[in-house]
Amino acid sequence: MSDTPISDSTPHNPADLGMLCRKLERELNAANEMFRKLNIHALNLTDRIRRLEEGGDEAICALEYAARVRIWTEAKEAKP
Repeated sequence: MSDTPISDSTPHNPADLGMLCRKLERELNAANEMFRKLNIHALNLTDRIRRLEEGGDEAICALEYAARVRIWTEAKEAKP
């Protein structure tokens, strides 16, 4: 099998090769646009993951603080 099956199957005249080049360029531009959108989407997901991690850290700190306040309150109320 050839490395270039499309160009091997195209007759070797300038008009057909020019049409093939234009078709391949359009396909390349479409693929680059899809890659750009996927890259932006990946950056957005990475940012969202970072925000969720930070929010989770804050929630854990809030829960730990609430538990310590509860322990303190119970200890204070238990004194005679």
